[in-house]
Amino acid sequence: MNLMPDRNDPTAPRPASGWRLFWFAAPSRFYALTNRLVPLCWLVAIGFAAAGLYIGFFIAPTDAVQGDAYRIIFIHVPTAWMSMLLYLVMAFWAAIGWAFKARLASMVAESIAPTGAVFTFLALWTGALWGRPTWGTYWVWDARLTTELILLFLYLGYIALVNAIDDRRRADQAGALLAVVGSINVPIIYFSVQWWNTLHQGATISVTAAPKMASTMLTAMLLMTVACWAYAFAVVFMRTRAYILERDSHTGWVCELRQRRIER
Repeated sequence: MNLMPDRNDPTAPRPASGWRLFWFAAPSRFYALTNRLVPLCWLVAIGFAAAGLYIGFFIAPTDAVQGDAYRIIFIHVPTAWMSMLLYLVMAFWAAIGWAFKARLASMVAESIAPTGAVFTFLALWTGALWGRPTWGTYWVWDARLTTELILLFLYLGYIALVNAIDDRRRADQAGALLAVVGSINVPIIYFSVQWWNTLHQGATISVTAAPKMASTMLTAMLLMTVACWAYAFAVVFMRTRAYILERDSHTGWVCELRQRRIER
């Protein structure tokens, strides 16, 4: 007797506690859940970004050494954090999809890649703008900068690989292999300022030490970080929903959804 509820049946009763982690593994339920979450994520992203940028650009004090040029950190640091974290999250879901043949996990991983690439590009671009007044040049082959550039190439390589293979299962497997192997670059980025003599400064915020910045600066930084997370959730959910509609276009629930939209 099979005690596990049918994940493809949207009318199935809510599972017992042991199966709750798998309840939203069904694309139809994930689609319904994210339909409610996306507007909330956008609201949080816009609100927190507006507050963070206002505090960072207009309230936070001017740095004694760098002047107002330092204010770009309120964009640079959160995007750099997100570029690394999203790659690890992408590799995790890609590995889950590969190991358990979970289509939704693979779709989530594929949805994360473009967003991670955007954050990595923004981190490199804002870092270059910050480097000009600080170092006197937009770019140096510093260990932190070089490994961050490699991260961008890994994102782009993953996107190119999964889109170059027509067989979706083979594409998911190949992308998962690249994502998992490439994840070794993330700790290298993080520890590069400790392992090598680099121009890039060390961490300003640490979980083991007091922050090396004024409280208003820290507040702006944290607000922007939350805004980046909310933005990432919003666009990843939206992209995953589009992939679900594309890959499950032949299923009954998608046909019914399209019919309801037409009737409206």
